[in-house]
Amino acid sequence: MIVREFLQWMGAAPAAERADATSALARAYLYSDLGPDDRAAAEGALIMLLDDASSLVRTELARALAFSEDAPPMVILGLAGDQPDIASWVLEYSPLLVDADLVDVVATGTPAAQAAIAKRANLPSAVSAALAEVAPAEACLVLLENPGAEIVAFSLSRIAERFGHLAAIREAMLTRPDVPAVTRQLLVASLSDTLARFVSGRAWLEHDRAQRIAKEACEKATVTLAAASPERELAPLIRHLRQSAQLNAGLVLRALLSGNVEMFLAALAELCELPIARVSALVYDDESSGFRALFDKAGLPPASYPAFRIAIDAMREGGFDMGGGSTRLKRRTVERVLTRCAEEENAVDVAPLLTLLRRFAAEAAREEARLFCNELAADDASDHRLAA
Repeated sequence: MIVREFLQWMGAAPAAERADATSALARAYLYSDLGPDDRAAAEGALIMLLDDASSLVRTELARALAFSEDAPPMVILGLAGDQPDIASWVLEYSPLLVDADLVDVVATGTPAAQAAIAKRANLPSAVSAALAEVAPAEACLVLLENPGAEIVAFSLSRIAERFGHLAAIREAMLTRPDVPAVTRQLLVASLSDTLARFVSGRAWLEHDRAQRIAKEACEKATVTLAAASPERELAPLIRHLRQSAQLNAGLVLRALLSGNVEMFLAALAELCELPIARVSALVYDDESSGFRALFDKAGLPPASYPAFRIAIDAMREGGFDMGGGSTRLKRRTVERVLTRCAEEENAVDVAPLLTLLRRFAAEAAREEARLFCNELAADDASDHRLAA
């Protein structure tokens, strides 16, 4: 009887009053001790309210029911398909929406609906995967910043592939500790390409030079990334570099001249499709023929062989300068290789190799000078603090 009178009153009441009454009815349904008949009637009334012409009424309905496990499921599903500012209440908060419901909304809903789902606490990986696959950048950014979202490595990679060129997405991803090395490298490559196109588009540098500088910066960051990554992520990273045509002679030589022997061996193993133990045995074997066969099987340019051979000799002799770890070029090692390559009499077309080695030497010298000056500045600051 009460519900019948409520519905009759609703037909003529102003929208604001109807909204207040809707909120009261929803709270009564959730929290009052209603008998079976009254409860069924109240549920029917709530379902009827889904068709109310006023968005104020439907908004109050959504706000009142969104957080409860006792809300009528049919009402929640109806609200989930309403206009974005109404649907967002249940899409973000309702515990009654199962994974299949959420994935369906992700596939067919508006960007606002997708962003609301991305905010859900304890968001399961299946829904995160759907968002990573089809949601726009704004929703993916919300997903990345949601500490309660479970996002698997594949989904992180998809977001990087789709939106790695956007600064906000890159920043959000690079601050996450669960982003695998492969995805981080993809972001680095995307950033390098974006910067190269920006600089050349502004005519600040010629296109070819901008591309070369960006490529070298990407390779430098990749070596650093490989050195800092867990051992289990090295092989997938190298495989990704090969599949994306980044595993070239310059990158492999940079890894070796930086003292990153693990990356160098993993690269040869990937290129030769041999077990890394076999590759390591051939590299450390004093017989140069073993490494030459390995080098040829890897398909590296023959003109670069002298640099690899001389660097390998330095490694075997323990002549690597390992200062600074294995993330940057070692000046003494690079200069040793450069000097001996320049003295090679039988090398074929070593000019491009010498040019590359000179750039490596200049980079190593600048890095060494920068570190030296930083140390001097730190010592000077320390002396001032002690004097004070």
